[in-house]
Amino acid sequence: MEKDLKAVELFTDGACLGNPGPGGWAALLRYGEREKLLSGDEPCTTNNRMELTAAVEGLRALKEPCRVDLYTDSHYLKNAFTEGWLEGWRKRGWRTGEGKPVKNQDLWQALLEAMEGHEVRFHWVEGHSGHPENERVDREARRRAEEAKARKGACTQGKRFQT
Repeated sequence: MEKDLKAVELFTDGACLGNPGPGGWAALLRYGEREKLLSGDEPCTTNNRMELTAAVEGLRALKEPCRVDLYTDSHYLKNAFTEGWLEGWRKRGWRTGEGKPVKNQDLWQALLEAMEGHEVRFHWVEGHSGHPENERVDREARRRAEEAKARKGACTQGKRFQT
């Protein structure tokens, strides 16, 4: 008989000051009454990279297989799974329907790896609409982006970014 998986909620958000620019991400894990807030930043990144990083890091923090309800205000993140984008990209060798390389392939692959062993369901929540957990991770992601800006200075355009 298979052991029941723990039910975990994961709320994620990413922020970027400019696109590209200094960015931050945040992930709030909730299991019952227990919560853990994770966050990080990068000196020069994009909003989509921070959205993906939040999901990757939130899932990586889980110590055992779980049933995860992942809440995001990013259509980019949710639709890749719910609209079949990711499946199509993989079938085409990480190419879009137009034959172009998929943006942020490194993070999509990291996310797939982080999802292994978990049952993940993606849910979209409207950003800046008063959803308490989304507002909380949004504030933390923005705080981390501001810290990155203050600590590391302005983003240079030397690196080519994919949104």
